[in-house]
Amino acid sequence: ATQRVLDDLQATAKAEGISDPEVLVDRLKSELKALLVEGDRSLRFEPGGPNVWLFVGVNGVGKTTTIGKIARQQLDAGRSVIMAAADTFRAAAAEQLGQWAERTGSEMVRGNEGGDPSAVVFDAVQRAAARGNDLVLADTAGRLHTKTNLMDELRKVRRVADRDPGNVTEVLLVLDATTGQNGLAQAQQFTEAVDVTGVVLTKLDGSAKGGIALAIQASLGIPIKLVGLGEGVGDLVEFDPDEFVEALFA
Repeated sequence: ATQRVLDDLQATAKAEGISDPEVLVDRLKSELKALLVEGDRSLRFEPGGPNVWLFVGVNGVGKTTTIGKIARQQLDAGRSVIMAAADTFRAAAAEQLGQWAERTGSEMVRGNEGGDPSAVVFDAVQRAAARGNDLVLADTAGRLHTKTNLMDELRKVRRVADRDPGNVTEVLLVLDATTGQNGLAQAQQFTEAVDVTGVVLTKLDGSAKGGIALAIQASLGIPIKLVGLGEGVGDLVEFDPDEFVEALFA
C-alpha cells in the first residue's frame, strides 16, 4: 500500500511539476484521504428479524469493551440489545461482558465455560426473536488467525448466527492500533473465514497512529468504521478520514 501511494505521488509530482515540499505533503494527505473515503462506513442494520453483529479478532484487542460501547450507542439510538457471551474459552470473558451489560442496561446470554460458542449465539438469537429484540452483539474468543481449527469454529459461529430468524449484517474485526503489518494478515485471514465487513481500530488514544488502517483499506477494501479512544463508555467514535490523516502527520 505504501509503495502504491508513493508511486502515485511521484507520478503526480512529475506530471504537475511539483517541487515545493509543503505542496507535496498536502497532495499526499489528499491522496490518503481519498483512499480512506471509499466504502460504506455506516453500521448496517436491516428491519425484520434480529440483526447479529459479530465481533472477531485476536486476543487483547478490546473486543468485549468495544461491544459495551456499541451497545450503549445502539440503546441510545432506540434499539434493544442482547449480548451473546460466545467467548467460552477465557475464564473472565463472560464476567467482563456481564459488567458491560449491567453498565448499559443490556440483557446477556451466556453458556458454560469451555462450551460450544455457536450454541450461545443460537440461544441469543432465539431469545432476541422471541422477545422482539433488534440486535444481538456477539463476542467471540480471541484467536490466532493462523490456527485453522479455531477459524473453522468461527465459521460455524457465523453460519449459526445467520440462520433464520438471525441475520448477520456486520462482522467487525477489532484491531489494536499498535499492530503493524501483522494487522493486514489478520484482516485477510478473518475475511476469508467470516467475510469481515468493517474494522474497529482501538487504542488510538496512545502513541500509535494506526497506519495499518491504510493498508487494510487499500489492499482489501474493508472500511474502517469506528475508532476507540479510551476505556470510557463514550470513547468510541465514527472514523473520520480527514482527522485520521491529519493525525498521521501531526
